[in-house]
Amino acid sequence: MSTAIGYVTHDPKTDHFKGTLRTLTIACGIKIIPNSEKTDDRQPDYRIVTDEQTELGAAWRRTGKVSGNPYISLTLAAPELGNRRLFANLGQASGQDDDQVYAIIWNPE
Repeated sequence: MSTAIGYVTHDPKTDHFKGTLRTLTIACGIKIIPNSEKTDDRQPDYRIVTDEQTELGAAWRRTGKVSGNPYISLTLAAPELGNRRLFANLGQASGQDDDQVYAIIWNPE
């Protein structure tokens, strides 16, 4: 079962996303910002930071193998998660009038 663990709004002019992340142990404002230091295709397209500028993870632009649709894949890591990483995707948030609002969708399976 997929679960929304946060919401962000995209600013197409800057390609930044800003919003909130909420899990059982994490509740914070986040920003997903382009990685201006990217020099290699293996490096992330975005950095994920908290409002306090603590790095929380990274994100990559991907294309769905079946649908061919673009999406953004996130990898989050924090001491609260132990040695595990949390994987999620950005998807259009349902029930929104604004097509720049995205849900952070976690699928534990």
